[in-house]
Amino acid sequence: MTAAVTPETGAAGPTEGAASGMTRRQILQAMSGLMAGMFVAILASTVVSNALPRIIADLHGTQSSYTWVVTAELLAMTATVPIWGKLSDLYDKKLLIQLSLSMFVVGSLVAGFSHSVGLLIVSRVVQGIGAGGLTALAQVVMAAIIPPRELGRYSGIFGAVFAVGTVAGPLIGGVLVDTSWLGWRWCFFIGVPFALLAIVLLQLTLKLPTIRREVKIDYVGAVLIMSGVSSLLLWVTLAGNRFDWASWQTAALVSAGVVLLATAVWVESRVAEPIIPLGIFRNRTVALTTVASLLVGVAMFGGTVFLSQYFQISLGKSPTTAGLMSLPMILGLMISTTVAGQIISARGKWKGFLIAGGIIMTAGMGLLSTIGADSSFGLLSVYMVVLGVGVGMLMQNLVLAAQNDVPASELGAATSVLSFFRSLGGAIGTSALGAVLGHRVTQELEKGFGGAAGGGTGGGVPELSKLPEPARVIVENAYGVATADVFLIGAPFAFLALVAVLFIKEKPLRTQSGMERLAEETAAASQPAAPAAH
Repeated sequence: MTAAVTPETGAAGPTEGAASGMTRRQILQAMSGLMAGMFVAILASTVVSNALPRIIADLHGTQSSYTWVVTAELLAMTATVPIWGKLSDLYDKKLLIQLSLSMFVVGSLVAGFSHSVGLLIVSRVVQGIGAGGLTALAQVVMAAIIPPRELGRYSGIFGAVFAVGTVAGPLIGGVLVDTSWLGWRWCFFIGVPFALLAIVLLQLTLKLPTIRREVKIDYVGAVLIMSGVSSLLLWVTLAGNRFDWASWQTAALVSAGVVLLATAVWVESRVAEPIIPLGIFRNRTVALTTVASLLVGVAMFGGTVFLSQYFQISLGKSPTTAGLMSLPMILGLMISTTVAGQIISARGKWKGFLIAGGIIMTAGMGLLSTIGADSSFGLLSVYMVVLGVGVGMLMQNLVLAAQNDVPASELGAATSVLSFFRSLGGAIGTSALGAVLGHRVTQELEKGFGGAAGGGTGGGVPELSKLPEPARVIVENAYGVATADVFLIGAPFAFLALVAVLFIKEKPLRTQSGMERLAEETAAASQPAAPAAH
């Protein structure tokens, strides 16, 4: 295997231009394209949430179709993140992120013009593959152009885009569906201009040395990883909904996932360029940040995904109001990410923020475990701000710690591994805690209605406006109690993330960007070995 690093401009020499760095203005210009791409990825996951009932009705789909429209994008995005990360270590990062944006555009256009559920599901797979690339590559490119010591200054921008996309997505989707001259198809079309803008901005502003490495891609490992992960994700997504947790489907999917991933580990340990270099897990920082990211995903996504349902059913709010009520948590996340990033860049110390984030996140989960149908929005806002502040301190800085402690040649793999395990934790948490919520709701309804489960709600998610007053109060209380239990069960996962963080060793933040480090590593590798002394 050989490697060469040449500037995009075509200047001669293996390292010329690679170590020159980028000015603050150039970095901000490049960030504009990256953030437009990230906004597209987040919007794709959130904008359809309020539109799906209308979409499935118009396309004459079933409840199973409803599940698959959501699951298809999640599977494709999560399973392909490690692949994109590895490709970024081998090939042109700029070209790869533009390719992922192009795939997103194609998937969005096909989805918008779909006239059958089957075609819509296929288009969501394409969208998910593109979103997986954006999820992995945006942070990889940031690490390539910005030194770890300076990265915190820009993390606030990332947090702001995450916040706006998360909050705006469901609201935009609801408005589009309710606007007669637009309709649900614009939920898919609306991301296309942002994606095209991102492609143009990246072409004009992102200047990275081009990497050419003569390698043989581990296609077998890639297929095994994607198949194994997809099998396990299918299980955690559909178990408790489409089939029981203890069933033959569970046994088949779990067995297949374990066998495929075990085979992938065997293959990865024997190839020259594995998709996920197993050696990175011998790095203590990477191993511990990976465990913490998985646990953060379980706690954060597994708990917060049910808040909107709690607002609507237990507190009786409209979907639009429920979306706005999550603003305190998003604002807490955005502010803590920005402030922590600025202080880390100024002082160069980061572990204290990881520990504080773990403590505050655990406290936020604990506080939210006390909510009920009579909780005031003022109190809920305080609890959500606490949780958001903890997540903001923890999530991005876990990535920073890992990126700071791996060779530049493995930045893509390390970054994508953390993103992958955080998404995997989110999928596991959402499914498992969703099953807990459903079981607890049933218990509370049986208690309230004297043993008659559902009490006229039909066993599904009830429509409060159609229930008589006594039944409505029982349903509201049931969902309040069940949602509190979800946070109570999620709190130990947040605490375990704190335990993992405590064992991470703080190391000084590097002052060179990823591309500068890669140029040095490449130059060092090309130097002939010194002759042995006799």
